[in-house]
Amino acid sequence: MNPIRVYTTRICPYCVMAKRLLSQRGLSYEEVPVDGNDALRIEMMRRTGRRTVPQIFIGDHHVGGFEDLAEVDRRGGLPALLDDTPPRSEPEAGS
Repeated sequence: MNPIRVYTTRICPYCVMAKRLLSQRGLSYEEVPVDGNDALRIEMMRRTGRRTVPQIFIGDHHVGGFEDLAEVDRRGGLPALLDDTPPRSEPEAGS
């Protein structure tokens, strides 16, 4: 399963909602608190191009913030993002 990484701050209702959604789905995640840590905040902004939290990654895929995560969940897309099994290549015709 691809790891989940959530950049957060302590006073952030959307961070709380994102962590709650993940927990309700039985998913573990690494929380990366960026408040008071300029290096982590700069890392987050470099990786995402965004300044707001939460910023959520599943594996190397940047999901976005809470609303993005909730939309992926509503569409049933979390299992595909969590699956770290590489897709099988189909044999070419005539092989």
